[in-house]
Amino acid sequence: MSKKVIIIGGGVAGMQAAVTLEELGIRSVIIEKEDGLGGKLRRWDRLFPTMTPAEEVLDELKDRVQRSGVEVMTSCEVSEIGCEGRMVTLKDGSSLESDAVVVASGFDLFPAELKEEYGYKIYDNVFTTVDLERMFRNGGVRTVDGRIPKTVAFLHCVGSRDEKVNQRHCSRVCCITGVKQAIEIKQEHPDTEVYSFYMDMRMFGPGYEELYRQAQQEFNIHFVRGRISEASQTIDHRIQIKAEDTLIGLPLKMTVDMLVLIVGMKAGESNLRWSRCQGVDLYPSSFVKPKNLFLGGVESDSKHIFYAGTVTAPKNIGESIDEGIAAAHRVAQRLKEE
Repeated sequence: MSKKVIIIGGGVAGMQAAVTLEELGIRSVIIEKEDGLGGKLRRWDRLFPTMTPAEEVLDELKDRVQRSGVEVMTSCEVSEIGCEGRMVTLKDGSSLESDAVVVASGFDLFPAELKEEYGYKIYDNVFTTVDLERMFRNGGVRTVDGRIPKTVAFLHCVGSRDEKVNQRHCSRVCCITGVKQAIEIKQEHPDTEVYSFYMDMRMFGPGYEELYRQAQQEFNIHFVRGRISEASQTIDHRIQIKAEDTLIGLPLKMTVDMLVLIVGMKAGESNLRWSRCQGVDLYPSSFVKPKNLFLGGVESDSKHIFYAGTVTAPKNIGESIDEGIAAAHRVAQRLKEE
């Protein structure tokens, strides 16, 4: 009898896990709650640090899925993992049997409106990094009244390392996302002044530090160490911000055409559902806790439930794809042992 593995989530980790399982001779089924594959990658324009078009990566992964013959169920949502990974129940009440489950349900974006002091969804020209990606994809960065912004301020760590909103973790990829987007604005509008407010710049990945230096040396992006304390809208719909430059110890007030909030990753809402399943534990951050960080990073305490991608912690796209491969091989090994 052939084995069948259910992949919960059709983002980059889920797609790669499914393709690898098919290559290993194991039938896989992707269950994706949205109407298409790709997850958050569908919203992105270019990828750090190489500025590779997101569409290139997404199209290649979707092509691999199609060529491998993976069964894909879109607009379907899993409500429960039962029988320690031997069955999943869909939101419509139907059930699917499986020999194992790979949870690749990803992350949620921090809702910036919770930080009311920055005015997201209150003031016209306060945006998030997601909004900016949509602008890049749809014709260019503009204010709400269609003007090219002359000054843009970025604010790092919105929804990361913030105890006030119960988000104490570092989202890891926010810093480099802000650097990438600042460069993109300067490439599109060379005369625009771009400021980046940060507390710490965490450039942990290959090519990240180099891109950060390029932003300063080639594009003259102004990095200001200090957090914005509040934002308000002026009569002409610009944004006045108050901050402190902590390097010189002086308060700072400036008015910009756009304020961009660099929002972090938060644990997916579905993680609480998975935690009701035997063998699935959560960190205090509500990200899913793997069996062993060193020797079992894609495993749960259940023999038939595995993890891939950002369901366990913030990761970049390459790391998520690699975890899809690792999870598939660990599933194949477990099924072979049985």
